[in-house]
Amino acid sequence: MGTEERDIIAPAIAALRQEGIDARGPFPADTLFTPHARQGYDVALGMYHDQALIPVKTLDMAGGVNVTLGLSLVRTSPDHGTALDIAGQGRADPGSLVAALRLAATLAAHRRHHQARQEPP
Repeated sequence: MGTEERDIIAPAIAALRQEGIDARGPFPADTLFTPHARQGYDVALGMYHDQALIPVKTLDMAGGVNVTLGLSLVRTSPDHGTALDIAGQGRADPGSLVAALRLAATLAAHRRHHQARQEPP
C-alpha cells in the first residue's frame, strides 16, 4: 500500500544498528504481539495509534503505557480511553495511570542521570 517500510523504517533501523543498537524490523503488527514474538524484544515501536495500542490494550489494559518519544520532556499516558461512561462511579481501574506515572519517574531519573554525566539519554 505504501513504501514507508522500505523508504523510511528500514533505513532508520539500519542507522540504529550502525550505532550499536539492537534494532530489528519492520515487522507486521498482526504477528508482533504473539507470546513467542514478545520474548524477542524489550520495546515495540508502532508507527501509528491502532497498530500498537489495540494489541497492547488486549494484552494488558490496566498496565499499558503510551510513551511519546523525541520530545524535550518525558511524556507518558495511560493506554486506555477517558472512560466517561463510568466517570464518577468509583469503577475506574487506575492501574494504567499508576504504571504511566511509574514509568515517567523511571525515565526522568534516567534522563537526569545522563544529563549529569553530559551523555545523550
